Amino acid sequence: MTNEEIRPATAADAPDVKAVTDAAYTHYIERIGRIPVPMLADHAANVAEGKVFVTGDPVIGLVVLEVHEDHLFLDNIAVHPDAHGQGVGRRLLHFVDARARALGLPEVRLYTNALMWENQKIYPKYGYEVVERRVEGPYDRIHYRKRLD
Repeated sequence: MTNEEIRPATAADAPDVKAVTDAAYTHYIERIGRIPVPMLADHAANVAEGKVFVTGDPVIGLVVLEVHEDHLFLDNIAVHPDAHGQGVGRRLLHFVDARARALGLPEVRLYTNALMWENQKIYPKYGYEVVERRVEGPYDRIHYRKRLD
């Protein structure tokens, strides 16, 4: 596999999925005052359920997707900090759009913590619009959607 290809994760990828997720989110712990939800996920279960897609050998990026009746939910996107600036995130976001279209779904939804301001600059560049800001338990989240043509 080249670093350009995106494929379903296998059980053997689960440790790398955790490692990339942890590397991508660790720096947010101090800022938001708690461990980000993606770091707490059951990565092996998500992989087993077919929700995780990875890129790189070794894995440098991933997405966790949940199929809903009327949308595809982007539960997590993570790129290893060593791979920042190489277009990995862009390729993963394009993959998410293509996956939603292939499933016949009209939109992609996601949310990000309000204190992860870097994400708030990125998502609009890829066609996402803010739907609402909502506090859910200890998390202040900004919800986005992207309607697919």
